[in-house]
Amino acid sequence: MYIGIDLGTSSVKLLMMDRNGCVKKSVSREYPLSFIKETWIEQEPDHWVHSVLDGLKELVKGYEDEISAVSFSGQMHGLVMLDKDDRVIRPAILWCDQRTEKECIYLNKKVGKDFLLKHTGNIALTGFTLPKILWIRENEPENFKKISKVMLPKDYIAYRLSGVFASDVSDASGTLLLDVEKRQWSDEMIEISGLKKENLPQIYESYEQIGVLKKDIADKLEIKNSVKIVIGGGDQAVGAVGVGVVNDDYLSVALGTSGVVFANNSKYVHDRDGRLHSFCHASGRYHQMGVILSAASCLKWWVEEINKTKDYNMILQEAEKSESKDLYFLPYLVGERTPHNDVNVRGSFIGLSMNHKREDMTRAVLEGVAFALRDSYEILKDMKIEGKIIRVSGGGAKNPLWREIIANVFGLETETVNSLEGPAFGAAIIAAVGDGAYSDIDTACSTIIKASQRLFPDGKMVEEYNRKYKKFKMLYPMLKQFYN
Repeated sequence: MYIGIDLGTSSVKLLMMDRNGCVKKSVSREYPLSFIKETWIEQEPDHWVHSVLDGLKELVKGYEDEISAVSFSGQMHGLVMLDKDDRVIRPAILWCDQRTEKECIYLNKKVGKDFLLKHTGNIALTGFTLPKILWIRENEPENFKKISKVMLPKDYIAYRLSGVFASDVSDASGTLLLDVEKRQWSDEMIEISGLKKENLPQIYESYEQIGVLKKDIADKLEIKNSVKIVIGGGDQAVGAVGVGVVNDDYLSVALGTSGVVFANNSKYVHDRDGRLHSFCHASGRYHQMGVILSAASCLKWWVEEINKTKDYNMILQEAEKSESKDLYFLPYLVGERTPHNDVNVRGSFIGLSMNHKREDMTRAVLEGVAFALRDSYEILKDMKIEGKIIRVSGGGAKNPLWREIIANVFGLETETVNSLEGPAFGAAIIAAVGDGAYSDIDTACSTIIKASQRLFPDGKMVEEYNRKYKKFKMLYPMLKQFYN
């Protein structure tokens, strides 16, 4: 049996599958977020550890003698710092935290975007890890002096389970400390950080074994055999493995808390303006990725916070009846990453009239997220990267209307796959590869993952959405000055 652990922003999901990709069991555990200020978001790493161990205890019960390997997917960019005694120095600063605008301005303007693109393939964004390190150095110098180890969230879990200080190329790509093309730490960027190379973990490919499950943890779980620990990767790269986006024929569109457009690439390239992320893929290749900070979270906000209900089916069924052509929603509830890189912009409904009803506003939310995702696809096309089929995943992918909107906004065939388990499933696949059950990620994906629920774009709707998208693109430039 193979276990995939997906360390998300608000919960961890643990999944167990057999060699054939059949999911035998899954469990999840939630943990809290700390909102220090409006856009300052932190988490206690030991909450993750407690949740993972508690989830593992439930997951392996009855299968104690069958577990072969464990691997990981994790929320990216978060800063975990340990002192010389391996104690957590302070709560982790998360990917969605926006406090580092000053540090990003320094990196992009003083250090320079050309320098960053040359050494990392990316420009500085507030979510990335290096700006957080610089923020700690400037604002919490005593904590900075205590740093012995810097880790990403899933790497802290791997460290606690194996005792091995390690990371992988896909997750490390989002630190702004990795030379993505060479798949190794950048000496130039480490110097800028003020850290030493020994403060950073050893880098592995996502499917490589880093160690075995520590004996004390195995004993608590009543596991007698040696269990391999395979390092895994960042949630988007591992989620792409989970839907089989490991070759150039597919695009992944993930409708999770954030939204992602993800393209596999067999060769290393980066956008000349740094509009998209250029990262290492968990498959051993590279990928380009555009990220919007609010996707399914927009729908959650609209349904639960504004409409004060959890009856998503009722709200979404209403939206199917909407015929409004004049209403727009900008999904920038916590700022935006791709393509605007703007921490100050906020969400908006544009074009409201007395004739609009709740169903029209709901549909505008779904369309607004799809248009914002299309911004990333347009950059991919500009880079001559075009997938033929979208594989859509995440919580939002469960809704047929949203999948239909995605197909028509992008003008591409859209499909789901035989598992909607996402990154946890991808992590389990990586564990199987790390254990030698499959020769490589491609073979594992082609064997395990099958397409289902295909949708084809409707010509008339594609034309209509092309018209609306042109107007959508006009809105951010017009509102930018208002928010900045």
